[in-house]
Formats: sequence, structure tokens, C-alpha cells
Amino acid sequence: MTTIRRAVTRTLLLLSTAACSDGFLEVKNPNVIDASEVDPAASAASLSASVQQNFATAVGTFIQFSSHFTGETYIMETSGAQNEFGRREVSELNGQSTTMWREMSLAAASAKLLLDLTLPNPTTNIHIARAATYRGYAMVWLATDFCTGALSSGPELTNAQMLDSAIVWLSLGITVGTANNTADGIALSRMAMVGRARAKLQKGDKAGALADATAVPAGFSQNLTYQDDLANRVRLSNALWRGTVDRSVISVPSYYQITDPRVKWLPPGQHPYNAWDAAAGAYFIQQKYTGYASPIRIASKLEAEYIAAEASGDIAVQTALINRQRAAARQPVYSGGTDAASVLTELFDQKRLDFWLEGKRLADYRRQPVAAARYVPVAGSAYWRPNLGNIGAQTCYPLPFQERDNNPNM
Repeated sequence: MTTIRRAVTRTLLLLSTAACSDGFLEVKNPNVIDASEVDPAASAASLSASVQQNFATAVGTFIQFSSHFTGETYIMETSGAQNEFGRREVSELNGQSTTMWREMSLAAASAKLLLDLTLPNPTTNIHIARAATYRGYAMVWLATDFCTGALSSGPELTNAQMLDSAIVWLSLGITVGTANNTADGIALSRMAMVGRARAKLQKGDKAGALADATAVPAGFSQNLTYQDDLANRVRLSNALWRGTVDRSVISVPSYYQITDPRVKWLPPGQHPYNAWDAAAGAYFIQQKYTGYASPIRIASKLEAEYIAAEASGDIAVQTALINRQRAAARQPVYSGGTDAASVLTELFDQKRLDFWLEGKRLADYRRQPVAAARYVPVAGSAYWRPNLGNIGAQTCYPLPFQERDNNPNM
């Protein structure tokens, strides 16, 4: 398993979220960094570390709120705006959604700043490999969670257009990382390969997704690491743990309170924390992440295997993966229907357990709204919290109003 490690906090170039956002959420800012004014040789390492950190900061929050949206967790929150995610009724004015858009757009934009520089040895430069890979990943997350997108203050883009752009940058990450041929470069190229397979599958290119997923070597796994820095927890720590113990809003629903080792949780009385909104009920905390420095798996051969199994449409391949994962989790062999629809549903049932709280479920549900529907709140049904209305029909978050309002090309 490869772990991505970040530079010391004080060496990171902390780019202004307002200044550098691809989403153009803010207009001119005196702190904008002009690529023409950056010394490439002196700044490339700090810039690439900042790109990676910008993505790591953004992705934890994406995982948390997509978990509320897809029913992986409950949100024990008094805020009506945050409960919009649980109700699948996210407004374009939602402040949390706007923050998420801005932070992930920053990851993409800060990468573009580095990629616009003239760096030495561009075909093997590790900083180019890193920036291209993380720019591609940021675009994939924006495309899978938001209904439409935009880049570099450009026009509104469809999810397919966003994914096409992501594929371009992930391809560069693969090429340059492979040519770099260091352990870090190879790890980035494999991470980019998983990301490209994910992007291709999401846009319907099953053959391309299958080819990329099959190319990922056995045993590959890539983590984002985090730090427990009290002065910089919002930027540097694991957002899922912060949401569990600081804000205390991430609760495990009854249907995920199971004995499967892939879904770890603790009931009240076995932990010292109280829900932010005690009126929401008993607080069952997740234990997949157990500290501010807990890593988050961002890419793996296991994900590639699920992509390949889905893309292949081969019932035998899917059943083999299902039974392998069931055995690893001490479950009996699958005994359900052997038709294509039943097997695909079981494949996604195992995937939701393997990748619980890793942010994969929303993309799966959008791509496979029947097979990946288990426990996703049903449109029109009552929200789990009384008096907060019914579940909406959204399958993604609308582009934030601030993006439309401030982007001159919309």
C-alpha cells in the first residue's frame, strides 16, 4: 500500500480559495497568483504539495455530505441547510454546497496554475504528474456529485464534458508518472489509472474503463494522509472524524448497525460523544476513521476490480468478486438470483460495504439507480427526522448560485 505524504504545513503555498477557484466564485482579488510571476524551479514543489493538500481538504467533506445524501449516514444537525443533503433537496443557495464546490474547484485551479508553468523535464517531472492527477480527480468528484460544472470561469459543462476533461489530465498523470519511474511517480500513475477508469465508467465508456481497471496491478492501494495539528485542523485533519467528534453530526443509521467488519461503529455508552442535536436521537458513531490523522483510501485495485466487474457485464466475473468479498467479510456464499440484474445488485451491495464512507456511493447510484439503490432515501418517503418534510428526487447537487452569479460566461 502506498501512502501519500504531504509537506510540512508551513511550506505549503496556501492559495486563496476566492482567488484561484476554477468555479469563479469570486471576482478579482489582489492576492491572485499570476503563473507568469512564479519562479518554476523554486515554486514547483510547494505548488504541487498545495494542490495535493487542497484536494485532501476538499474530499473529506465531499464524502461526508454524499454519505448523508445516499443514506450511508444520518446527519444529527439543527441546520436546515445541512439537512437538505439528507432529504435530497439541496438548494442552489445552500451554503455547504457552495463551500464544497469552491474547495474542490480550488484543487482543480491550483493544479492548473502549476501545469501552466514551464517546468524542466516536463515528460518526467513529478510535480506535473502530481498536479495532473489531482486536477483530474477534482474534476471527477465535481462531475459525479454536482449536476453540471464549470472550469476556469468558462461556460456551464455537462457531467460528460467534465469527465472528458478529467480523462485528459488523468492521462497526463499516467504518462508522466510512469516515465518518472520513481516510487512516487509510479504510485501517482496507478492512482490516475484508477481515476481514469472511474471517469470512463461514469460516462459510459465500459470498454475503456475495463481496459484501465485491468491494468491496475494487484495489491495497489493509495491513501491520503492527514495530520492532527490543532491550529490547522480544518485544513489538515480528517473531516469525517471532525464531523464525528467536533461537530458530532455523523451518525450510523440502524440498517448499517451490522456485524460486517467493513462497517465499524459504536453505540451510545461505548463512546463519550453527544450528538450536536440531541433531539435527533441516539448517537451511533462511525469507527472507520478513528482520529484526526486517520487516512482516507482514495484509489485501489479493489475499486478497479469492481469497475472491471461492472464494465464487463460478465456474471461469472461479478459472482467471483462477490463471493471473494463475502468470504473476506465472513459472510456465506451468495445464494440469490443468478440473473444479470440480481447479480449486479449484489455486486453493488458488496461494494457499498467495501467502500462505506469513501464517497463512491453517489456516483454508483447515479450510474446504476436500480442496482445501487439499497438504503438510498426513496423520493417521496418521509425523511427520517419528523417535521422536516419528505425525501426529494435529486440525484446530484445543483450548481451553486454564486457560480452562476459571478461567472461571466453563464
